[in-house]
Order: sequence, then C-alpha cells, then structure tokens
Amino acid sequence: MLAHSFSADIRSETLEAKIVQDADRLESLGANDLARTFYVSGLLGSVLFDSEDPFATERTLNDFEWALDHFQTKLLGLPGTMQTEEGRRMATCSARFLVIWMA
Repeated sequence: MLAHSFSADIRSETLEAKIVQDADRLESLGANDLARTFYVSGLLGSVLFDSEDPFATERTLNDFEWALDHFQTKLLGLPGTMQTEEGRRMATCSARFLVIWMA
C-alpha cells in the first residue's frame, strides 16, 4: 500500500488506509525509530547535535549533518499529518515525549 508512505506524499482515501498511514507514522515517533535515527546518523557519519546550537535557534536545520535536527525536520511535524483524531492524539503525546527527551 503506497498511501501509508511518508515520502510518497499520497493522500489516503479509505478509513483503512488512513489508519495504516497513522500507524506507520506513529511507529516513527516510538523508541525503535528514535534508536534508528541515531543508528542511521552514525552510519552516515553525522554528529549527534551541534554543541554550539543544539536546537538550531541561530542556524538552519540540517538532519544530514546533525542527528537531533531530524526531530525538528520530520518527527515533530508528524502529529499534523495524522489522518484520524486518535492518531493525532497519540502522535501529539509521543511528540511531547520527544521534546522532553531532547531537553
């Protein structure tokens, strides 16, 4: 099913497709994908964060260079892409956890 892919940017039409898309995105906000973010960043030779500006308040976000930037470039925006009310609720809760973890 292509409709659940984040990068394909295909709008889900059926309730089932919306639920699958939400589930896929919720998984991205979970502990496994948190670990995957750092694993992939390590494989790519990225640094965990910019020690002078870890939250990119004075620089452009770059999740290829800084692993922590991936939270702001993709993960924290996922609640706004959810297709169902319950998906938005769950994603918002998970995103709050990521923000607390980042701090």
